Amino acid sequence: MLTICLAACAAGEKPHQQPVDETGPYGGLEAVELIGADSTGKGAAGQLLGELVAANVAEITGGKLTIDYHPNGDLGGDADLLRQAQDGDIDIVVCQTAPMVNFIPQMAVFDLPMAFAKYDGETIDGVLNGANEFNAALREAYNNAGYHLLGFMQNGTYRLTTANVNLSDLSAFSALQIRTMENANHMAFWSAIGAEPTPLAWAEVYIALQNGTIDAQENAADTCVGANFQEVQKYLACTNHILYVNQMLINRETYEGLHPSYQAALEQAVSDALDELNPRLKQIDEDNKKLLADGGMTLIEYDDSLFDSILALPGVQKLYKDIDYQTDGLATLLTESLEN
Repeated sequence: MLTICLAACAAGEKPHQQPVDETGPYGGLEAVELIGADSTGKGAAGQLLGELVAANVAEITGGKLTIDYHPNGDLGGDADLLRQAQDGDIDIVVCQTAPMVNFIPQMAVFDLPMAFAKYDGETIDGVLNGANEFNAALREAYNNAGYHLLGFMQNGTYRLTTANVNLSDLSAFSALQIRTMENANHMAFWSAIGAEPTPLAWAEVYIALQNGTIDAQENAADTCVGANFQEVQKYLACTNHILYVNQMLINRETYEGLHPSYQAALEQAVSDALDELNPRLKQIDEDNKKLLADGGMTLIEYDDSLFDSILALPGVQKLYKDIDYQTDGLATLLTESLEN
């Protein structure tokens, strides 16, 4: 199904364009089209998730519930998309968690540096998508912001650091000019380990790395490949500082206005997509790391001692306390949930 979906998109055909079944279990319902979007790089995990959910829900409902899906920033950047979804101008958004902090302050819990680094994808998934206190608290936060959470996709892969400096140990991060997202917690983390974070528009990053204005940037491996950073960066450091997780949400009023059968179909479409894609994420991550290495980058991997050293830094410990305060205790709840 994923192959069919992507082939259809490549040919300019929307994945939900199929004969509508008026005789099945959804035949008596009015047809509904939702608008979905992401601003991921081409072929990134977020795009795969959004397009597969669109294909799934059309198949499940016989074409009665469809998603007109716009990937790769067609409808705007993350902040634009989240605002449009909040206002009801579009319905569904797929994005990473960092841009959501301005809309849902509790999402800062995902800014905890190295919080997930020692855990496998199955353990993390049980906390993020399971029936537990942490998931319930996040769902309430989404609802209060005008959204409905559909699910998180990850498999224990992370944002990495590319650099023109050999980041062999913690001292190498001192004075490192690194581009990061304009997220106060992310910037506080890099400052705490001695680097000098520099927010920069994504479109300017490649040139800034090429001309030496900045030394480094941090992103998931698939994003690094999509941006061809192997052409302008020498090292790929597996800092694993932030979990590479994509979430899918829908405008709350839109969701609540759907017929219960359509709600169930949408939730099933997301669940099926997560079941299909999650196992592939590890391989996608490894394949992209290899592409970067084959392109000339040196891969740097660390053992847990580096993460322990970073977590022991006073500035990082303060950041944990700050994020716990920002999230009304969700940081503590997350760490306890992962440990248990």
